[in-house]
Amino acid sequence: MSTSDKVKAVLSCCGKKQVDLAEYLGMRKQNLNTKMMRDSWPADDLARVAEFVGAKVGFILPDGTTIFLDPPANKETAPSD
Repeated sequence: MSTSDKVKAVLSCCGKKQVDLAEYLGMRKQNLNTKMMRDSWPADDLARVAEFVGAKVGFILPDGTTIFLDPPANKETAPSD
């Protein structure tokens, strides 16, 4: 199962639509369709998809330690240096 298939499955399980995800990610539906077709999912995008559905993306290490990926800060609300 491709990453795009997994994203679609997560959206379906959570009752969310691709058009709403595109809006949440700040892109047009056509651009999201291209991302799905190319199976192009950087870690930041996956973390934002997880945030959109109320989940988290992370790694579970062999010793049980979990490390979660945080979505990037919103550029509009991020403090400037």
